This record gives sequence, C-alpha cells and structure tokens, in this order.
Amino acid sequence: MNNQPWQTRWPERISYGLSDAADNLVFQMMTMYLLFFYTDIFKLQPEDVAILFVVARFADVIESLLIGIMIDKTKTRWGKSRPFFLWFAFPYVIFAVLTFLTPNFTYDWKLVWAYVTYLGLGFFYTAVNLPITSILPTMTQNDREITLLGVIRQFFGSSVQIIVSVFAPLLVLFFGHGNQQHGYFLTVVTFGIISLVLILNTFFQVKERFHDQNASYKSLKETFSMLKKNHPWIIISIVIFLYWLTTAIKNQTTIYYFKYVIDRADLVPLANSFTLAALVGVVLIYPLSKKLGNKKTMQFGIIFALIGQLILALAVYMNNLPILFTGTFINSIGHGFIVGLVSVMIADTIKLGTAMGIQAEGVLASTDNLGVNLGLGIGGFITAQSFSFSGFVAGQTQNQATIEMINLNYVAIPIILYLIMFAVLFFYNEKIINKKAFN
Repeated sequence: MNNQPWQTRWPERISYGLSDAADNLVFQMMTMYLLFFYTDIFKLQPEDVAILFVVARFADVIESLLIGIMIDKTKTRWGKSRPFFLWFAFPYVIFAVLTFLTPNFTYDWKLVWAYVTYLGLGFFYTAVNLPITSILPTMTQNDREITLLGVIRQFFGSSVQIIVSVFAPLLVLFFGHGNQQHGYFLTVVTFGIISLVLILNTFFQVKERFHDQNASYKSLKETFSMLKKNHPWIIISIVIFLYWLTTAIKNQTTIYYFKYVIDRADLVPLANSFTLAALVGVVLIYPLSKKLGNKKTMQFGIIFALIGQLILALAVYMNNLPILFTGTFINSIGHGFIVGLVSVMIADTIKLGTAMGIQAEGVLASTDNLGVNLGLGIGGFITAQSFSFSGFVAGQTQNQATIEMINLNYVAIPIILYLIMFAVLFFYNEKIINKKAFN
C-alpha cells in the first residue's frame, strides 16, 4: 500500500464512471438480445449466427491487441488513451445503429450485412472501451484511489446493464407498437445518442497525469517479454475470459428460458431487474478489498455467484419462480464483486509492468477486451450451436432436446465455469504486486 495523495476530484471520477455506462448501453444490447434479434427478428439460422459470433470475436482478439499497441504508440497533447474517446465515439454509435437495422435483403445478403455491421461494431467498441482500462493507472498513483475509480466505473456500468436488461424490452414495445424491427432499431438509436454524449464527456473531463517516459514506448519485443513474466496479468486474463464466457452463455439463454421453457416471455424484464443486486457487490468492494485485498474479495464474489447459481438450479428443477429470482439476486451480487474488480486488478498488473521497466498500459489493458471478446464469442457459439444441434425453430414450440439444451446453458454450464474460475484465481500472486508495484 502507498501514501500517495489523491489526484482526482468528483467531476472527473463521475465522468470516468460514465464512460463505462456509455459503452454498456450498446454492449448489453449485444450480450443480452443480439442472438434473439438475429434468430427471431432478422430470421438468421442459429448455426450461421454461431459462426458469425466466433468469427467476430476472434477478429476482436486481434483488434484488442491492435488497439492496445496503438494506445502505447500514441503521442498527443491529450495523452495516449484519452484521444481514442474523441476519435472513435461517432463511428462506434453509427455501427451500433446499423447492426440493429433490418434491410429487406435476400438471406445471403442479410448474412453479409450482419457480418459487416457486427465486425465493425466489435472493432469500434474495442476502440472506445479499452482506453477506459488503460487510462486508469495514469490518472493517479494512489492504489486506494484506483480502487475507488474502478468501483465508480463499475457502479455506473452495472447500473446501465440493469437499465438495458429491464427497459430495453419495454422500449422495444413502446417504439415498435408491435413491430419488433422498428422497436429494436429505435431503441438502439436512443441508446446510441446517449452513448455518444457520454463518451465525448469522458474525453473532455478525464485527464492523464502519470507517464514514465523511460518505461513508455518500448518495442513490442520488450513488451511481450515483460508479459511472459507478469504472472498476475496472465491469471487475471484467464479469469476475465471465464467470467465473460459464463455471462454470455447464461445471459443469452435467459430470454429463451422464459419464452420457450416456462412460456413467460413477459417476465424477462422482471427477471433481469434482479441483476440490480450487482450494485451491492460493487459498493462493497471498496471496504472489503481494504481488509481482504483484491484477490480474496474477488474469490468471495465467485463463491457468492456460485451459491446463487445453485439456488437457481434448484428453482429450475422445482419450477419455482420466487426461488429462481432469489438465486438470480444472490448470483448478481457475486457478479458485482467479480466484474467490479477486473479493471482494478488490470491496473495493478499495469503498474507491476511499469515496475518491471515497461509501461504498456494499452497492451496490458487489452486483456480485458480480449477476455470479453473471446468469452462472448465462444459463449455465443456454444449457445447458438447447441440450439441448432437440438433442433431449435424460432417462434415455435420447442422439442424436448432443445428444452434440455436451454436448461443446460442456463443452469449447469455456469456452475462448472464458476468452479474453474475460483481454481484459476487461486494462483494469482497479489503479494508480488504489493511488493513491487506500490513500493
């Protein structure tokens, strides 16, 4: 722990947090509703969507590294990360809107449209989201202030996640008046405009203060040599991937579970509203991490998420909605701990890298987006492909194999992944970070 003074003030802290809120307005539409939009609204086949998700996410893996290198090589009067908010905010919003547009093409050209717009959206999302993580350790040298900023970021990000999960279906109904194509399009237009304003606000309000000129702008060979020795970075990268793999599989299956398994699609906004509990976990990070450290606090969150998922599994077996909502509530608290600590722990590995002589916040921060993209892509592929194998038919009563596949994705697979996540995090060495990065 260090005794550095605090460098930020509340207007800057709030603006930093709102950057994640801006990205989540569109990002949550992708993670929660895009698979449903493609299969049930745009009428693409599940197997084609599965391949699209994999191609897009692996493209994003390359893009994450590319954007990270671009950040590390950038030299402007605004800094290294900050100008990306200005340069890429507008194209990000444009491609978000185009992704949810439904042109009246033949099937093959619909698929081409989906590839072009979704791949473009993935690139520009990375360009405006990765700098949120890379800029954090340059804003302050106080480790507790970094934790506070990470908590503020996730508080706004989780709040918007809840807003989108609860209100997006209602806005689709409001704007569409029964026409889901119009409803989804106008909902994303609304979210996109708000997102644009918030991203530009981040550019004007947030400042980069600390760069080690001797450690910055190193060669890629030197940077990758440091990455291999930065073991905490490797571990947290794997944890991030596992978390988003779990999130993708579960979130994208939720609407299918309520629509096709229990025939209550009207309850999706209510079910998603229980994810509000994530804010409880986010808020508790600051006091708990001070006592337990970041690693143990995240492990506590994983255990909490696992307990909630086990309760949800019991509810599905019993066909009991009150117990299901209880499990969702507890599971979401755990998620708040996990995702709220991601940017903080990445910032710690960036500072560790600087202590090792390489300040490569762009490349190191790219692991966050890399994990998100790989997790979402593989998770989307697993979900869509499993539905295809089981004989899923959009808008129809599903066969027993599909019902069982939905339950598997909604209940069992997340349980397994939480256990793996906890085991991997066990090898995260927090002592080396505290010894080298903050002394």
